[in-house]
Amino acid sequence: MIDGVLCLMAVWIAFSLRLGVWELFSRPIASFAACALLFWYPIAWRSGVYRSLIRYSGSRTVADLAVACGLLMIPLLVVCVLFRLPDVPRTLSVLHPIIFLLLLAASRIAIRFALLDLLKVVDVNARRMLVYGAGRAGQQLALSLRHEPKVDLVGFVDDDARLDGQRLDGVRVFGSFRLRQVLQDTAADEVLLAIPSASRARRREIIEELQGEDVYVRSLPSLTNVIDGSITVSDLREIQIEELLGREAVAANELLMSRTIVGKRVLVSGAGGSIGSELCRQMVRCRPARLVLLEQSEFALYSIERELDAMMRALGETVPLELELANVSERSAMRRVYNRHRPETVFHAAAYKHVPLVEANPISGLRNNIMGTLYSVEAAEEFGATNFTLISTDKAVRPTNIMGASKRVCELILQARAANPDVGTIFSMVRFGNVLGSSGSVVPLFKAQIAAGGPLTLTHREITRYFMTIPEAAQLVIQASAMAKGGEVFVLDMGEPVRIADLARAMVRLSGLNIRDADHPDGDIEIVETGLRPGEKLYEELLIGNNPEPTNHPRIMRARERLLQWPELDAMLKELDTTIRGTGDAVAAMQIIGRLVPEYAAGGQWATLLGDHHVKSVE
Repeated sequence: MIDGVLCLMAVWIAFSLRLGVWELFSRPIASFAACALLFWYPIAWRSGVYRSLIRYSGSRTVADLAVACGLLMIPLLVVCVLFRLPDVPRTLSVLHPIIFLLLLAASRIAIRFALLDLLKVVDVNARRMLVYGAGRAGQQLALSLRHEPKVDLVGFVDDDARLDGQRLDGVRVFGSFRLRQVLQDTAADEVLLAIPSASRARRREIIEELQGEDVYVRSLPSLTNVIDGSITVSDLREIQIEELLGREAVAANELLMSRTIVGKRVLVSGAGGSIGSELCRQMVRCRPARLVLLEQSEFALYSIERELDAMMRALGETVPLELELANVSERSAMRRVYNRHRPETVFHAAAYKHVPLVEANPISGLRNNIMGTLYSVEAAEEFGATNFTLISTDKAVRPTNIMGASKRVCELILQARAANPDVGTIFSMVRFGNVLGSSGSVVPLFKAQIAAGGPLTLTHREITRYFMTIPEAAQLVIQASAMAKGGEVFVLDMGEPVRIADLARAMVRLSGLNIRDADHPDGDIEIVETGLRPGEKLYEELLIGNNPEPTNHPRIMRARERLLQWPELDAMLKELDTTIRGTGDAVAAMQIIGRLVPEYAAGGQWATLLGDHHVKSVE
């Protein structure tokens, strides 16, 4: 109805502009108006003009109106030029659609303004939002914020200094060079990062700058939402600590990624764990001939299978998955699995890794980690595996806990077998530190404690750890495996170690909260020091020696370290196996570990139980 009135107004305006005389009604005006109305509604309906939601009108809506008015011009030209309506100037057939388009666009904009701005009641307690990024992503996000009643968009911030002082859709744009002053002037409660194309280093700089301010920070996750134009408030998420600790990712070497995977039968033990599951995700993209998922947890195996199935459907890939519910510490089970699938490439990620739990359950930890590795190595050799890669840990370097000592023994097993010239399998190890977001990582623990209102529990204020994202670690493991010649200990470049206390403070501030301490008694979250756990070190190391060799990959180093010859190692492993499966004497088993790993420095209860044999107190 409104468009019908506007159509008549366009007729009157067009006649008055063309003839220079304003006349409210005449026969030529009536006949031309009847034709315009008669043609407009079928054309508009066919063009989808009335399927557009007016409250979301934008440039595309105006473009659709322009198309409809262009189509309206055609029948009007036919009527005015060929059939010559009496006393109707021919130029009206062009002039009227142009004026009508202007009126239609103005009406849509006015209605949208009335619905979104005049009728929107901003709550006095609404959160004051500042969007960082005045590009396409920021504009789409701002458009989405207009529909949120409890949100007040107070401005944009952008790195382009030329935009400082400008306005974007009526909202002020500020230069990032005066971010702190802008936060004070606008009294912003929350900063929304709409810079999905920015480098990780630049995002980290921005986040670190915002840490010192009393604001809550959220971010758009990726460039994908910008490309498909679907950015909404629901796409925002909390800042991930990976963005603060992570580095610029090095592009994967596709040749190395595919060398031991493409067209191969691949087996991943511990396939449901943090590293094992990510290895499986990476491998699906590399199209192995078959992917065997070996896992002792039924639920973990079920979960990773469903995830990989969904992932393959999304990618359009078809990789046969074989599910094996088995325990690596059972020799017969490993022989059965390897005999059935005859894997060419093996990634052994199955292990108990939680330091305090393994410290309290040494027999289970030694059986699963050491004997599970030994039986897997034996089966790989027997059934012709080409490559076998062990996922190791930085805790294997001068270990102070049972988990680290057990992983060092696992390394010794692979080194000894690789030194045997009659072995056809290429054995290698990849050693790295903590991965962000894993089941035993401190990051999920801190998130849960922040959500519960604190306190954050910290074992020691000076404790540091190396961190790496799970996808980066998995990619580097696959690439290191492709470079193996036999017996190498590959060490991943983990960057600089991070103080866990600094990590805790950063996570609190990024949640929009404050630290409560002696200087700030009114803060939100307290950080409590609980003391080092059994077997825990203040500092982790990645190398036993100081002679790492570079490889063809900038993030992967090669180390060659002390090893035991197989006859000597085999005798002690048989003694350990007898102790574990026979008497289950933890002290006797740990004394064998002390002989296998002379640098092992037991701590806690084991320092007392083992006496003076290879024992030093944990520094």
